[in-house]
Amino acid sequence: MTRPGRRARERAGPGGFLVVDKPPGWTSHDVVDAARGWLGTRRVGHLGTLDPLATGVLPLAVREATKLAPFLAAGVKIYRARLWLGRETDTLDAEGRVLREHAGPLPDEDSVRAACAAFVGEIEQIPPMFSAVKQGGVPLHRLARRGEEVERAPRRITIERIELGRFEPPALELEVVCSAGTYVRTLAADIGARLGCGAHLAALRRTRSGPFEIGAAATPAELEARAAAGTLEAGLIPEAAGLGLPTLQLGPEEARRVAHGGPIPSPGAPDRARTGERLAALAPDGTLLAVLERRPDGLLRALRVLRPG
Repeated sequence: MTRPGRRARERAGPGGFLVVDKPPGWTSHDVVDAARGWLGTRRVGHLGTLDPLATGVLPLAVREATKLAPFLAAGVKIYRARLWLGRETDTLDAEGRVLREHAGPLPDEDSVRAACAAFVGEIEQIPPMFSAVKQGGVPLHRLARRGEEVERAPRRITIERIELGRFEPPALELEVVCSAGTYVRTLAADIGARLGCGAHLAALRRTRSGPFEIGAAATPAELEARAAAGTLEAGLIPEAAGLGLPTLQLGPEEARRVAHGGPIPSPGAPDRARTGERLAALAPDGTLLAVLERRPDGLLRALRVLRPG
């Protein structure tokens, strides 16, 4: 399998989404760089970073679909996490330097369940120092590698569910359903702190990111083989399908107006209760033309046009 780093020549082709099963040790940018080589385009971006330690669902937007990233950023994430009780690290995961080892007994299963339940709901979470969050224009991980620690503003996130799977102390497995922006490393450390024994994230696998699930994912080796066989682009998830919005088929005149930024009447009677509703507008040939939003005046206006006229 070709390692990341191969530079692609720009090649025309379809837009859409590609779901990669990221292997351990690869950065999210490594995956993007490899995909640029497979697809022959620089217009590839990932929809949500995964740490090198993590594996699983890493959706990529290809060509025109890169314009849709803002509409997919807030989707629900599902992770399978392995925590290690009794050991704290500076990176909050297994790749870091051990800071403390717990000498006493480890908590029982009921205590772990109670600790996990305390984090379900809307909570504040402080981003870890080893992260790409910027402060003063500098990524926190750069400061951390210089031995610096700075105050970080907490962020509001939502943990919809935490389910305890295997409990084999000091290891335990959790399934976490959460909002975008959640750091599972931080959640692991916070659970350990609540238990009084400390903990770190030993392994992490993302099984869902927004509408993209692990069942649709393929490994880099599989995707490279499809690229070599000339079948990769035919398997891209269409832009409208990836968005998951209700669709509206446009006629030629409506498509022309939308492509030039003009509003069009919404189908059916005006309904102020549906103000803010978003629709995927399809051109006469069935391709995604724009993302529309329903306004209070009953008109549909484009939030994003993919293929201007």
